[in-house]
Amino acid sequence: MAVCDLGAEINLTNITISLGLEHVEYEPEQFPGLVYRLENPKVVCLLSGSGKVVITGARSVEDMDKAVETVKGSLGRRGLL
Repeated sequence: MAVCDLGAEINLTNITISLGLEHVEYEPEQFPGLVYRLENPKVVCLLSGSGKVVITGARSVEDMDKAVETVKGSLGRRGLL
């Protein structure tokens, strides 16, 4: 498990719409964070509106680093970060 900070607040509703429901779960009434499931590496990222990300399920430090870069890249390309 690892925690990182994206360095900016993020809009979880906009992320949900942009990334699509196949990889994202966001039910703010039940849980205040967004669950983002990555396939490569196979990890789960919990994003909060403050920009904090918790990464679970990684098998190595390299997987964690790749997951952070994947999240930053996905959000950055869509103008969400």
